[in-house]
Amino acid sequence: MVWGLANRDLVGKVPAPRMPERRTPLWLWPNLLSLDAPIVAMVWLFMFQKIWLQVLPWGYYAALGLAVWGIYIIDRILDVKMLSPSDSRLGPRHEFHRKHLRAMSILAVLVVCGSIIVAGFHISFGPLIDYGKPVIFLVVGFFSLTVFSKQEQEIPHLRNVFAGLAFAYGTAMGAHMWSGKAGIIDLVHPPFNLLIAPEMLSFAVLCMLNISAIHFWEHSRSSSDPDFKAAHELALTLPLVLLGSVCILLAALDEESRSRPFYYAVLISAALLYIANRERSRFSIDALRVIADAAMLVPLPVFLAMTRS
Repeated sequence: MVWGLANRDLVGKVPAPRMPERRTPLWLWPNLLSLDAPIVAMVWLFMFQKIWLQVLPWGYYAALGLAVWGIYIIDRILDVKMLSPSDSRLGPRHEFHRKHLRAMSILAVLVVCGSIIVAGFHISFGPLIDYGKPVIFLVVGFFSLTVFSKQEQEIPHLRNVFAGLAFAYGTAMGAHMWSGKAGIIDLVHPPFNLLIAPEMLSFAVLCMLNISAIHFWEHSRSSSDPDFKAAHELALTLPLVLLGSVCILLAALDEESRSRPFYYAVLISAALLYIANRERSRFSIDALRVIADAAMLVPLPVFLAMTRS
């Protein structure tokens, strides 16, 4: 009896075995480090460069990649600072930034400063100022809407519009500065001719839908109501089908066939997002984020094959 009591006390003092930490899969690391967006931006800058017949120095790519990387890190840090740790909108990428908040904050400052320095050496000051005004407006608008929408649980559609436009315009402007592009829109003074360029607009809509897709998928999983899920699927399906149809029309109307591979690249990305939307129940939200990024990269080989033929 005494031995039993002593043994029970001893058992009570033995710490419970610790569960081994789950190893982060390699495919998730670009998302955790916020590297997915700058990679996508540089890939599409290359495609803009090809259709607008420009040869850009490496500094353009470095400045763009660093700027996008810094903006995305800052956005994740704002999420961590402004949202409760239990908020359903926070995921592994936010937890990573929370654990390494000081290091990621320093990194954000370094990469933004690095982008400014590289741009100063490789981009002429005059065109950079002209083209930079709209992107500064869009980025400031995005972060303002980010701050004001943090407490909202609904999908931030207006913020996603600003984010998509900022990403697309900021990506395209490096290739557009010296292109002398494009037909009748040359009648509009730069940089506003870029704002109405069909290539940039089609890419901007693709970016908006890519950003919104995750929000739709997260909201869809927050309810077991089949009508609610069907409504969210339709809300993403219809604009993706419309974007794909417009890209086919624009490709058919491109008499010089110069931009046709670009429109097909947008079409392929939209089609892959459509498939991911239909099959979203088979994947985790983290996997869907990576799939959404991959949908923006997969068209590159097709684009290269078409531009070389």
